[in-house]
Amino acid sequence: MFLPSWFMEFATTHQNLLWFLTITADLSVTLLLYRLFGKTGLYTSVILGIMLSNLQGPKLTMIFGMHTSLGTIIYSGIYFATDLLSERYGRREAQRAVLLGFATSVILVVMMSVSLLFVPAPSSRSVHDAMVSIFGFTPRFVFGSLFAYLISQSFDVWVFHYLKRKTKGRHLWLRNNVSTLASQAVDTVLYSLVVWWGVVQLKMAIHLGLAKYLFKFVIALFDTPFIYWARSWNVADKDWYEPFKKDYYKDF
Repeated sequence: MFLPSWFMEFATTHQNLLWFLTITADLSVTLLLYRLFGKTGLYTSVILGIMLSNLQGPKLTMIFGMHTSLGTIIYSGIYFATDLLSERYGRREAQRAVLLGFATSVILVVMMSVSLLFVPAPSSRSVHDAMVSIFGFTPRFVFGSLFAYLISQSFDVWVFHYLKRKTKGRHLWLRNNVSTLASQAVDTVLYSLVVWWGVVQLKMAIHLGLAKYLFKFVIALFDTPFIYWARSWNVADKDWYEPFKKDYYKDF
């Protein structure tokens, strides 16, 4: 790895702290993309988040004594990006980001599944086996993750704007947290029922689901100051739009 050995040793012995640092880094990347590229940066954050969560999802780790997927950290950050899109640009733009993330996931699954059909060269067998371990998606996992993502993210956007109308634009903290926590609950239940039910014992499925939701709950509360901070920024110069000109090519 490119990281220095002292940092790798520190991270190995401080997994809980590493979890908080990763959450902070994830939210900071979203803020940076938004600051530099405006609305387009938030689209990028959603797409990046869903791709990383698909890659990291199969890896389980122990945080605060509970099993959780690494994908939970990055996946939860997607809700922050869609809520910020909802707040600054409206429901239509947030829903578009959700659909872009869904389309990206479908394309990633299809293309990586096709790549596994190629017979590896003898010198690349270990690489192929590693890719099979990560991208050897079962139909149940693919359907469950995509279904849970699309339903929960769309529900998040709907709840956010429902509360915004009811509160007449006040109490950003309320709609940010309630929409995220409610949609995260939907995501956890759907994913657990479709992916884990019947695959692992019921006790383990419930444990994984509750642990996953608890971590999502903490992340939802943690990102509230970030969304207040980002809402105050003026990024109008980053959201430029250049209309098409019929005589464009006459300049050349």
